[in-house]
Amino acid sequence: QVQLVESGGGLAQAGDSLRLGCTASGRTFSRSAMGWFRQTPGKEREFVAGIGWGTGRTDYVDSVKGRFTISRDSAKSTVYLQMNSLKPGDTAVYYCAARETAYYSLRVGYDYWGQGTQVTVSS
Repeated sequence: QVQLVESGGGLAQAGDSLRLGCTASGRTFSRSAMGWFRQTPGKEREFVAGIGWGTGRTDYVDSVKGRFTISRDSAKSTVYLQMNSLKPGDTAVYYCAARETAYYSLRVGYDYWGQGTQVTVSS
């Protein structure tokens, strides 16, 4: 069984920075990508950022480009999301995800999900 555990959420003010982390544990699996998604009440889960595990290729939703950076530490089986210049609109539960199948798009095909971590940004 694969487990993803997020850390680093919390409260922030507009303009602040937070860094989320997600560590994979459990059985060994060949991951092709990891990503971050977010969800607010009453809305569908939204793709935020993804990274190809072997290639390092990244993709971001337009609303976070230039503010958020996704990175990985293969030795630690950890993916990070550095969030700068936070806005109230970034308030959501953030979920880490991992997948095994290799797709070109970094936005689809995720098999495993973390439990989520709350990020709240006040104005």
